[in-house]
Amino acid sequence: MGMVMAVAFERYGRLYYLDPGQHQPRVGDKVLVPTDDGPEVAECIWAPQYVTDDIGGLPTLAGLASDDDLTRDEANRRRRAEAKMIARRMIKKHELPMKIVGIDFVDRRADVDQLIIIYFSAPHRVDFRALVRELARELRARIELRQLGARDEARLQGGIGPCGRDLCCATFLKDFEPVSVRMAKDQDLPLNPLKISGACGRLMCCLKYEHPLYQDFKSTAPAYGSKVETPEGEGTVVGHNVPADKVVVRLSSNGRRCACPKADVCGSRQEYEQAVSTGARPTADVEITTRPADEGSDE
Repeated sequence: MGMVMAVAFERYGRLYYLDPGQHQPRVGDKVLVPTDDGPEVAECIWAPQYVTDDIGGLPTLAGLASDDDLTRDEANRRRRAEAKMIARRMIKKHELPMKIVGIDFVDRRADVDQLIIIYFSAPHRVDFRALVRELARELRARIELRQLGARDEARLQGGIGPCGRDLCCATFLKDFEPVSVRMAKDQDLPLNPLKISGACGRLMCCLKYEHPLYQDFKSTAPAYGSKVETPEGEGTVVGHNVPADKVVVRLSSNGRRCACPKADVCGSRQEYEQAVSTGARPTADVEITTRPADEGSDE
């Protein structure tokens, strides 16, 4: 058991979890968060609270922000805003196909007094050497330009996903994992790019971490078109409701559809006898995973 708190560097930005140590900040307090370039000012979003899970390895809160820290943070924010405005003007002047996504300003490095990191997106590789030289003269600082992909751009900018919630990448998702169209097919989603794409224009990340649930369900559920027995009578499988762990069956007696729990649906007597005649051990998995002959291919 230990204590955890959450902070954000920007309002409605991504949450970062910390060990409060000996400090007890309240929601809305400005605190100091340890980073690679020294403590940075952030806002307390979740006050420290006890949790039962193992939370080892979290960085420890550096303390509450002083007036000097707040003054320095405000100056850095103004410096970032100024750099963003100048960078946009220079990009327009050089007619480069770049879009500024974010800017970091570091003023406590050992090798240089000031460092400005400009994150940008572009449809292809961009020759920005002349731009860097001109920006360095204009801003009187060392300049680094880093190109981001579509997913990283969405993570920095944030937004609302098709589900109506904050983007996963901007809140809790740490690493991007490969997502394929096969995952959308396995979840019976329409293959319309507008339906399965996120704010970044790529396949939604949630397709990846929801996929194992659908794989587990389909490994034990009867396939579409299978004849099954339900508490309401014999019928044909016409759908799956994976979140509810139910199978949709069209009854043979009256054509009515019913949603039955997967555990209540079993294979037909004919499939059972066929499994026995071939020497297969008649288990529940054998009975309910039999596929019709015309569904042997996923393509």
